Amino acid sequence: MWLLYQIAIALALVVIGPLLLLRRGRHYLESLSGRLGVYTGPIPDSPLWIHAVSVGEVAVATTLARGLPENLPLLLTTVTPTGQARALNAFAGRAAVAFLPFELGFAISRFLHRFHPQGLVLVEGDLWPLLLARVKDQGLPVVVVNGRVSDQSFRRMQRLQRFLGPILRPVDRFGMQSEEDRQRLIALGVAAERVVVTGNLKFDTPPPKPKPELEAAIHRLAAGRPVILAGSTMHTEEPAVLEAFERIGGGGQAFLVLAPRHPERFNDVEQLIRERGHQWLRRSQLDDAANNADVLLLDSLGELAAIYAVGIGCFIGGTMVPTGGHNPLEAALHEVAIAVGPSMENFREIAAAFDSARAWRRVTTADDLARAWNDWLSNPTGAAELGARGAAVVTANQGALVQTIEFLQPILDSISRPGSSHE
Repeated sequence: MWLLYQIAIALALVVIGPLLLLRRGRHYLESLSGRLGVYTGPIPDSPLWIHAVSVGEVAVATTLARGLPENLPLLLTTVTPTGQARALNAFAGRAAVAFLPFELGFAISRFLHRFHPQGLVLVEGDLWPLLLARVKDQGLPVVVVNGRVSDQSFRRMQRLQRFLGPILRPVDRFGMQSEEDRQRLIALGVAAERVVVTGNLKFDTPPPKPKPELEAAIHRLAAGRPVILAGSTMHTEEPAVLEAFERIGGGGQAFLVLAPRHPERFNDVEQLIRERGHQWLRRSQLDDAANNADVLLLDSLGELAAIYAVGIGCFIGGTMVPTGGHNPLEAALHEVAIAVGPSMENFREIAAAFDSARAWRRVTTADDLARAWNDWLSNPTGAAELGARGAAVVTANQGALVQTIEFLQPILDSISRPGSSHE
């Protein structure tokens, strides 16, 4: 069975791989060797393995690591290069950072032989049957933390429920974000005693490290104008953002920081800004900047979370298009007024908390976004009050880190680490 499965995976990689490389080659090519099990960095001594798919999960893993023993060796894996870049920065000196191996036996075996992990912690999920089978063959504990089952995933998993055994059985315990997530797993056949609610670690995310030099550069470019931001935008959202910016008077009224979600789209977004006639500058060109820009294209990774601090208001991308939304909490930590679109399915509990507290502005069109920005520009006090309500929502929902560490304690007690009593 596993041989046939690996043949199917290999064929899928042969067929789909060239298409992905053609469309997003610069994004994925650098991860290819790592996903085949190649690794040349430092190797910790029998680490606890934490897997975080991309940027959002890496942020959760960073929060989790704050509660783990400092002498516990860690290994962090990601799937996406953007997640890898975020992890290398966040875990520098704290963990080995590698790519998750492809679902191929030789790559998984090479990976496990190299690192000898003592247990696997999956952030939010990303369950691969062959990987889990090989991990359990070595007798290692496997748990999910900050788990969630999105609406789309639940519908899909219900249709495929008879085939879920190989990905659900190997997980010893699931720590879920909410009772609804817990009930969905139970409905899919997971024994109730294996599933507990530990809360959402995203609420426990600490404020990002300040970027004083970048903040100063943005203020210098803004030249006294209020700063508005559009973060993690997706394809088709940038035209709406720029239209909203134009409707409020463009650079005559405000300074816009625009941060596309995917690095391979930076050039396309730059072209769009140019075509619409704005004075623009890329983050990578700041050192040579003249003070005449209206739009800053943030063509860097890992800086957006910190510079929300400079804004009077922001728009969270991935929410005007049906992608499931992006995390608004990094902006909320800075008490900046937030606007989001209707698509927040992947952040149900967060969205419900913000809706209930009236802690953000819902928008569906460029006109809506323009009205929100215009309201905040004409009433900075009201914008500040909205931002304060968002920060209060974050504070009121914290506590998941303590519950998650308690959930992980049986694993932590069973593994050895330098200087511990287990040695």
